[in-house]
Amino acid sequence: MTVALQQLVNGLTVGAFYALIALGYTMVYGIIRLINFAHGDIYAVGAFLGLSTYGLLRLLHVDNPILTTLLGLVVSMGCTGLLGMLVYRVAYRPLLHARLSILISAIGASLTLEYGLFLIYSPSFLVYPHLFDSPGMALGDISVSGLQIIIFVSGLVLMTALYVVVHRTKIGMAMRALAINQDAARLMGIDVNRVIAVTFFLGSTLAAFAGVLTGLYYSQISFLMGFLIGLKAFTAAVLGGIGNIPGAVVGGFLLGVLEGLAAGYFSSRWKDVVAFGILIVILVVRPRGLLGERVVERM
Repeated sequence: MTVALQQLVNGLTVGAFYALIALGYTMVYGIIRLINFAHGDIYAVGAFLGLSTYGLLRLLHVDNPILTTLLGLVVSMGCTGLLGMLVYRVAYRPLLHARLSILISAIGASLTLEYGLFLIYSPSFLVYPHLFDSPGMALGDISVSGLQIIIFVSGLVLMTALYVVVHRTKIGMAMRALAINQDAARLMGIDVNRVIAVTFFLGSTLAAFAGVLTGLYYSQISFLMGFLIGLKAFTAAVLGGIGNIPGAVVGGFLLGVLEGLAAGYFSSRWKDVVAFGILIVILVVRPRGLLGERVVERM
């Protein structure tokens, strides 16, 4: 029982990363029906930008861990959001009506970002600064670190904020209109390209937030870090129902918990087997996911 509860804590922490990244996949797919293969690498770019910001602040003798982390998050999220918009403008916007070409362009964008990090930084693992020594709390044999609490709570706050933006603001209304019918939205005066660009910006900022916190949690990053977690976040989006924002959150946390239980009761080597086994089962048994709705194609 203790093992299960401890792995539940660990799984919710990792699930927060999956959910934050899965939201970017699900928003883009919901609007332009594109699997943004570059999204995992956007997450990696956010982690590296956060590390660069930490290094710069250290040179300026800024040592307060809370201020340093906040500045790292703000810089990383802002720059990565703009990068997401740039990727859309260069790699996707000219090909929106060419379904096969845009998928190939997405793979090209992913590899460009991935090996751009390789060239700019290093092929080796880079170490994040150790900023948080808070012991958190312990319940018997179950321990929850302060950083795990920060990751879980801040992740929920951002997910809730995104839900409010999508359902309570004009730009969110425009995003939902595009998800239903782009042509009708254009006829109603909605600037389609602007709304799509904002969608990429929001998804990229969430990925960057997850990237910085991943660096703090695992203490190291690499230029390949976005590939595997991007696939798992996509699995989480499919599990919850791709195109459905609450579904991406549920899928992310559920996948993280299942991976944690597999690692606790079997071996950490089983985590990837569980993740991608779930993807296969969901695609075969319930392709629309847990919270997805059946879509009727009209000829």
